[in-house]
Amino acid sequence: MTERSDESIALFIDGANLHATTRVLGFDIDFRRLLDRFAAEGRLVRGYYYTAVPDDEEYSSLRPLLDWLDYNGYALVTKPLKTFTDAYGNRRIKGNMDIEIAVDAMEIAGKVDRIVLFSGDGDFRRLVEAVQREGVRVSVVSTLRSSPPMAADELRRQADAFIELADLAPEIARPARQTEGRVPTPARPHPGAAEYD
Repeated sequence: MTERSDESIALFIDGANLHATTRVLGFDIDFRRLLDRFAAEGRLVRGYYYTAVPDDEEYSSLRPLLDWLDYNGYALVTKPLKTFTDAYGNRRIKGNMDIEIAVDAMEIAGKVDRIVLFSGDGDFRRLVEAVQREGVRVSVVSTLRSSPPMAADELRRQADAFIELADLAPEIARPARQTEGRVPTPARPHPGAAEYD
């Protein structure tokens, strides 16, 4: 772990992307440990968690996780999942949170020293470049240990630092038999995991 500094840090978690990445790596995140891990490096200003949620279900398997995050120090940014039928008659799901992440990152760029982006989505390369011009250092957290890698090469190269999520697992993974303070894992794939633009 890095020695604590006075730098101010904001976390930006693309929920669907992080969920897909941890599934590939075979572990669940302990979100309390994740906050503690980065708070130990500096002054944690905010931890944002972004996800689209189904609005047509009375109960979503994602709800317990979102409630826990909301009550335990995360700023939740959500929007309803959209379903539509494509030109071929196939039902598609759309829950992309890229614009919300980009807007919030640009708004906070003048107030933090470092942004930690939990996403490997190459669409964020331009955002990383823009906040770097504001003097903010950007760390990208994803994995290269999947086939294909979950981290887009252009995003990894643009970032000031790349953090391999698999290397963070010992510090942020949820112990298999933990019960107290446990954050539920959604019973089915994260709603935003199958996004279509």
